[in-house]
Amino acid sequence: MCQLCGTVGHSSTLQRRIHHRVSILRRYILRVLHRFIVCSGRKNANSTYRMLPPDAALPTHQAPPLDSAAEPGLEEVKVESPHVFRTHDLESDLVSLKISLLGDCQIGKTSFLVKYVGDEKEQQGKQREGLNQMDKTLVVRGARISYCIWEVQGDGKSEDQIPMACKDSVAILIMFDLTSRCTLNSVLGWYKEARKWNQTAIPVLIGTKFDDFIQLPIDLQWTIASQARTYAKAINATLFFSSATYNINVNKIFKFITAKLFDLPWTVERNLTVGEPIIDF
Repeated sequence: MCQLCGTVGHSSTLQRRIHHRVSILRRYILRVLHRFIVCSGRKNANSTYRMLPPDAALPTHQAPPLDSAAEPGLEEVKVESPHVFRTHDLESDLVSLKISLLGDCQIGKTSFLVKYVGDEKEQQGKQREGLNQMDKTLVVRGARISYCIWEVQGDGKSEDQIPMACKDSVAILIMFDLTSRCTLNSVLGWYKEARKWNQTAIPVLIGTKFDDFIQLPIDLQWTIASQARTYAKAINATLFFSSATYNINVNKIFKFITAKLFDLPWTVERNLTVGEPIIDF
């Protein structure tokens, strides 16, 4: 009986060894076959494989990097706006924003624009019938922002250019001459026409030639300032008195727009003193 049990146990061990070796041999054969198939199909590999660009998985709305070199009070930039346009991939960190500049002719719009953009770029402006276009690029905490400013010249021939100038703008600057009451009376008409083509842009009302305005009698200054504040409230706009000649409130206007667009903590100080450059909101 013991001899029979030993024979049975030896036979069982032999079967396990054989099964194990067969299993190893089977895996080896399958591996060889798999390699053969891969090698034989390599000729067609290039026709079906394509290298993806390194940034293919990056979202197009990714915010640009920020650093500590901030404009005083401008502490954060959010580049999420319905009217933000990206340039070519080589300048993917540049955020381009469109701004409209409206108002009667001969009120100082171009001088205001040149003062902000810089005299050295005056000849680089793009001009077409009824329109003048200039660009200004600035850096806020490492994010490059390019303002593309479209100026409607303001004569009778330029009215057809208002739709082109106002569509997709993030801000609409409506200007008037502080020494000319008729240009102030045109403000509401310019605003209504602009809103036909853009309902979301930030409105800003700007009185130009403040350096000439302060030469007027004080009672006339008070009357004009009061009417300008009334119009600003009617169109829900922030009011600035400015002078391109002496660079009064020119840069501050665009800092205000930047802070407003990107919800930054920088704010302007209200000034309602007649005889000084008024800021009202």
